Amino acid sequence: MVAPPDNDILWARGLHHSYGTGTALAGVSLGVREGEILAVTGPRGSGKTTLLRCLSGQFAPSEGEVWFNSSPVHTLGARHRERLRLDRFGWIDTQPHLVAELTAWENAALPLLLRGEGGRAARNTAAEWLDRLDVGDCTRRRPAQLDQSQRQRVAIARALATTPQVLFADEPTAPLHRADATQVLRTLTTAARSHQITVVLATHDPEATSLADRTVALLDGRRSRGGAASAPDAESRAACSLSV
Repeated sequence: MVAPPDNDILWARGLHHSYGTGTALAGVSLGVREGEILAVTGPRGSGKTTLLRCLSGQFAPSEGEVWFNSSPVHTLGARHRERLRLDRFGWIDTQPHLVAELTAWENAALPLLLRGEGGRAARNTAAEWLDRLDVGDCTRRRPAQLDQSQRQRVAIARALATTPQVLFADEPTAPLHRADATQVLRTLTTAARSHQITVVLATHDPEATSLADRTVALLDGRRSRGGAASAPDAESRAACSLSV
């Protein structure tokens, strides 16, 4: 077994995943450095979302390895993967999935409360992120009282409130108009860099890609040459380390 490179917070090798008879991933390998913003690009159906879900432990790959901080994720049971996602990871989906009965601040604070953080501290942190995403005046409103853009901003605030080690973002600005998307993307990337949050961003938006440190392109569940990497991929780096 090849050991993950020391400077990769996430490392995956030979990932395969299928839905019924359809193949979503077919041997994808990559590494993500700590503090890096990595854009995963490709057309619809290329495997971007499935890759993020395997890296984050939502899916267990049918074949292959996933490592986080040099510890295996692919061998963990469902309960331990869920705990890892709560304690270490953040997730932003293409569409906001908010709890209808909770207000905006309660939705944003929910992961903190689930971790056992006190109500006042959780509320203050949630309010800070809601302010930064320009929905600070919506804290007492429930999702049904918000428009699509506001709901997505609340979902992004919820993901950032925990200051995760790794933030997975699956087309996070898809529901937003161009001007809103630009502002949210810059807030997201600025927050990631200032808090040393590693970001894995699935996108087909050129503006989002331009804000990333590196790009990996997928096509039909495989790495393609469509993304220009600024450094060797995980397998190349691991091979180099073995040859020294």
